[in-house]
Parts: sequence; C-alpha cells; structure tokens
Amino acid sequence: MTDRFRFDFSILLITLILAGFGIVMVYSTSAILAADELKDSFYFLKKQALFATGGVFLMALAMRINYHLWQKLAYPILAVSLLLLTLVLVSGTEASGATRWLYVGPLSFQPSELSKLALVVFLSYFLTKKGAKIRTFQFGFLPAILIPGAMILLVIHQPDFGAALFLGIIVMLMLFAAGTRLSYILSMALIAAPVVYYLIVKVPYRLHRIMSYLNPWNDPQGTSFQLVQSLVAFGGGGIFGSGLGQGKQKLFFLPAPHTDFIFSVIGEEIGLIGALIVLGLFLVLCIRGIRVSLDAPDEFGTYLGLGITSLISLQAIINMAVVLGLLPTKGLTLPFISYGGTSLVVSFVSVGILLNISSHALRGAVDRNVGFSGPGRS
Repeated sequence: MTDRFRFDFSILLITLILAGFGIVMVYSTSAILAADELKDSFYFLKKQALFATGGVFLMALAMRINYHLWQKLAYPILAVSLLLLTLVLVSGTEASGATRWLYVGPLSFQPSELSKLALVVFLSYFLTKKGAKIRTFQFGFLPAILIPGAMILLVIHQPDFGAALFLGIIVMLMLFAAGTRLSYILSMALIAAPVVYYLIVKVPYRLHRIMSYLNPWNDPQGTSFQLVQSLVAFGGGGIFGSGLGQGKQKLFFLPAPHTDFIFSVIGEEIGLIGALIVLGLFLVLCIRGIRVSLDAPDEFGTYLGLGITSLISLQAIINMAVVLGLLPTKGLTLPFISYGGTSLVVSFVSVGILLNISSHALRGAVDRNVGFSGPGRS
C-alpha cells in the first residue's frame, strides 16, 4: 500500500478470515435444511456470498471516505434510522411474532441493525460536541440518553428486547469512555432495572427464557430445547470436533443453526480448538480496534472507533455466551459468521470506517515521527 493510504492490515485480514469462514459455516449448517425446505441446498450459501460481496465493496468504499464526513451526517443518519424503525412498526413484515423487517421490492433489511451504527455515529458526534459538559447532568448526560432512549423504545416495540438491551449497553459504554460521571451511569442502570424486570415478567416467553437459563434441564424438550441442543453440540465436539460438515445437531435438532446458534455447530464440527481460534480472532480484532481508537487524531475518531469496536466485539461475546448457556437466550447474531444480510453488510461498513480511522492514525504517527526525528531540527 502507498504511504498516502496506510491502514491497520490486521483488522482487514481478520475481518476477511471471519467472513470467509462464515460463508463455509453457513453452508455447512444450512445445506440439509435448505434442501428440505427450499429444494436448493445452496440457497443460504448463495445469499450469504452475495451479501459478503456487497459488504466487501461497501467496506472498501467506507475505507476511502474520510471518517469526518460521518460527523457532518450524524443527524441525517439518526433521522433516517428513527424513520425506518417507525416504518417497520407500521408496515413491516411479521415473522415469529415479531415485526423487524422492511421489504423494498425483492430485498429485505432489518432497521434495528442499521440503528446500531447510526447510534454510534450520533453519540460520537454528540460526545465530541459536548466536550467537558458531558460530566454535567442537565446539559450532558440527560440529552445523551433521551435521543438514544427514543431509538431503544422503538426497538422494544418490534419487539426486539435483546437488541434494545444491547443498544442500552453501547450507550453506557460510550458515555463512560467520554468521562461521564459514574454515579450518573449507575443511577440510570438502577432506574432501568425495574423497567427491564417488568418487561421480562410481562411477556411469558421472556420469563421462560430466564427460567430456562437458570435451569436448562428442567424442560429440555420445551423452552430449554435450543439451549440443551447447543450444549449437546459442544459436548459432542470435544477438543478437535467431529469434522467440518459432520455435525449432527444441525440435522433438525438445533433450530436455525445457521443464524444465532452457528457457534454451537462450530464447537461441534471443529471442536474446542476451532472455537478458541474464532474467539481469539475476535479478541485480536477488539484489541486492534481499541488501539486504533486511542491513536485517532481527534475525539470524534476515538469515540467512533471505540463505538464500532464495541458493536462488533460485544455482540460476539454475547452471542458466544448465549450458546454456551452463560447468558439468557437473545436474538443476536455472531458478526461476520452468522447468516444475515443486514448484519453482515453493516458490520463490513463499520470495519471500513474503522480502517479509515486507522489510516488517519497511522498518517499522524508518521507525520509526528518525521517532525521530531529529522536531523538538524531545532
């Protein structure tokens, strides 16, 4: 690469490895299911490959766009996201009791996935603009939670409780990174706790998920079925796995193995070793993302980089914890690996923005070195 455009190559490489591996695993987990239900064993493979191709193109485009442009577009992006979240409640398509999809001709997308990136962009702009005022309640903290709060309420009404909680965690993490008083954050968490409790108890299936999480073997053929089958998959994989494509739990035991629970099949087919490699890749991606964020030349770049890194790494951690029974079941995909067009494309665009931030960080480091290490400078 040229000196004019250098970027963190390790982030790009890990992203492409995860996405390529995801295409392989989507085919492994969905071929039998697609052949039985859609009469085409390559159905999900072809769609995932198409999504990945489009995602790579948009990532390459985002890499070349100066990340400061997102600062100028923060409010328009937020407005579009809120509009789409409202439209999905009015004219969205219902599936499995939830209305989360909008269709534009033959194409469909999930506005809640777009809202994650929109929220990070807006908060990065807002925190940069407020500066030290973010430590005040009236002019900093309160406005910072009101607008994201509206977005979270719209997501809850889909309903997508898991995504709403995820957005709330991202808001708190970014506020903490910006220096918001910890007492404000803890107070907000305490206020939100009874609301979260009410939303869980009010809806029977959410309460059943919590009970299944606490004791998954109490109802292994009912509410705990998916979690139990996931644990069976991991147990059957052992250290080295049963072999790629040789897993049994994806054969109509584990529901929708190509989406939220794809990590279970990874554990079964390539074992503990393969699962740890995937975990390690996400860990390195997280570390490099934090490094890029801290090296960014301005506060907006730092907040934007930290927000994007949190989006990807935290979602990966939650997904893995869920399929291992460490957290209650939530509908969060494994970034770059699970089947899903909107999630995959948004993740690619997010990495593209992060790579652009890294290019500015590296350019700044080179300029500083040249400026202070040249011979004869006084």
